[in-house]
Amino acid sequence: MYHRTSEQTIHKVSESFPVLLVTGPRQVGKTTLLELCAGDRAVTGRNYVTLDDLDARTLAQRDPALFLQTWQPPLIIDEIQYAPQLFSAIKIVVDREKRNGMFWLTGSQKFHLMRGITESLAGRVAIIDLLGFSHSELAGQASSSRPFMPTNEWLEASRSSSPLSLMELYQMIWMGSFPRVHEQGAMVRDLFYRSYIQTYIQRDVQDLLKVSDHMAFHRFLVAVAARTGQLLNYASLSRDVEVDNKTAKAWMSVLEASGLVFLLQPYHTNLTKRLVKTPKLYFLDTGLAAYLTRWPDPGSLEAGSMSGAILETWVIGEVIKSWWHNGLECNLYFYRDTDQQEIDLLIESGDRLFPVEIKKTASPSQNTRVHFDVLNKLGRPIGQGALLCLVERDIPLSAKVIALPVAYV
Repeated sequence: MYHRTSEQTIHKVSESFPVLLVTGPRQVGKTTLLELCAGDRAVTGRNYVTLDDLDARTLAQRDPALFLQTWQPPLIIDEIQYAPQLFSAIKIVVDREKRNGMFWLTGSQKFHLMRGITESLAGRVAIIDLLGFSHSELAGQASSSRPFMPTNEWLEASRSSSPLSLMELYQMIWMGSFPRVHEQGAMVRDLFYRSYIQTYIQRDVQDLLKVSDHMAFHRFLVAVAARTGQLLNYASLSRDVEVDNKTAKAWMSVLEASGLVFLLQPYHTNLTKRLVKTPKLYFLDTGLAAYLTRWPDPGSLEAGSMSGAILETWVIGEVIKSWWHNGLECNLYFYRDTDQQEIDLLIESGDRLFPVEIKKTASPSQNTRVHFDVLNKLGRPIGQGALLCLVERDIPLSAKVIALPVAYV
């Protein structure tokens, strides 16, 4: 069994909040994580109920107060998005008993969940976003994982990471991050992703949008996966899938709500009007993206046309996990102006910006193309810059830029 970075986060926030919500895509291990944190429920007294159980769901929807008398806190409620009526009832119990750690909730449709939470549980709930396994979790370093920030302190803590060869890296990218794939091995990978698309994704689509044309939505999924790491262009996407812009935007909102894609926003300030305002699109599971775009093995993926984009996608996903799994919000952006100057990633911390480039190279040099100087016109302090690439160890490229192995993330 792999340990998760979020384990320590859950114990910490449960001491300060009466309600904890773990949200994320289906099958990333939300329930397993909470059960692991709960320990022996016969000892801890924490009850469990899932709203996948239709009888429990019906009771929660029709009589939330009776539901909470039937399953009393401390309580894990799985898939709470099926009964948003529970939020008001939970608020009443929490306000009456005033104890921390009373309710642990999981949910797979964040946008709908947030609407109910802001109306009923504001100030009473801590939210943890969970994705699939991170590289550090797969490497057995979950407890030492820290939010990625190219500072000297982070660097010192990351040098113990084991190096990744090129094919080890692309094997990890091709496999993806869903726990079941890693627990059962590469033999089940294709079967898992095929079933995942047919059941969980289409189920979420049906729940959120009542989409009837599943073939068109599948074409949309493939087109989105093929564009991972690129600027989001709805006109091109709609044209390729043969749907209108409104439909494409609605379907993209489903992928966001289900935690399957991340839209990285462009950085902008009031000091400049020259920045591109279109977000960049990233699939949050590279294995699913590789499956949808039909790369049959890690070798073909590494040598193929998506090689650089899928590496960038994996790195962005690992950076996001390093923040979210530690219970922290990540202020991530990219930079691109009308002169086509681009920086893959900007991390905002306080008043400082940390620029990061991602390149598929094992031999960076001082001449390796980075555009960090273009940030000077933003009028903000610029921190240590990083080039995440395939080097085996960290190498200073200049006084302000360091090349880092992707294995450090």
